[in-house]
Formats: sequence, C-alpha cells, structure tokens
Amino acid sequence: MSNPNKINKDQLLEKIASRANVSRKEAEDVMDAFVHVVIDSMKAGKEAVLTGFGSFVARTRESRMGVNPQKPTERIKIPTVTVPKFKAGKTLKDALKAAPDISESVVPDHSPLPPTPRAA
Repeated sequence: MSNPNKINKDQLLEKIASRANVSRKEAEDVMDAFVHVVIDSMKAGKEAVLTGFGSFVARTRESRMGVNPQKPTERIKIPTVTVPKFKAGKTLKDALKAAPDISESVVPDHSPLPPTPRAA
C-alpha cells in the first residue's frame, strides 16, 4: 500500500521527465548523476550547494556514551559516525511558506479515542 503523503523515485522521474520534456530514461540518468556527484562531493568533505534549493554536507557526529537498548542498565560507547545533513535554501523555504498548511494531511491524528460506552 503506497503512502499518499510520499512521492517515490518512479513518480519523481515521471514528473521530471514531463516538466523537462525529456524521456524518463534521460531524467533517470540525470537524477542518478546528480545523486552520485552529491555523494562524491560529501565524501570528499565538500558541501554540495544547489543555490536556492539547499545544500548537502557530511558532518561527523562524535562518539558518546549511550544506553544499551537490550540492557537498559548497561552503558555502551556509540562510535563516531559521519552523517548526511541537508539545509534548505531560501527559494525552497519561501515556496513552502507560501504553500497551504499541509499539517492536516501529513500528521496522523493521535488524539485519544472517545470512551467506549459501557453495557448497562
């Protein structure tokens, strides 16, 4: 079952191909190249910036002490790890500010259910 609040890679490729008036294969080739260039840049310690849209950068999260989820009384060392970060650009932020409120369609309703009527 697909999530109506998500757009997957195939759907993105169809929209890109249509908007750019290129074949789906050409759109896929460009998307794959974009992803590889961003990854290679981040691996090299460089920030990949798409002006207006945002920037992709790799950050190091230092090692720290944590709690073992299987044994909550046991402390474990969580190792240093490199993680991807994305910072939205001004054009993207402004476009989302102008968008209608989407919180109703994205955030599931977690309000408590009404009490169940009791049998008399």
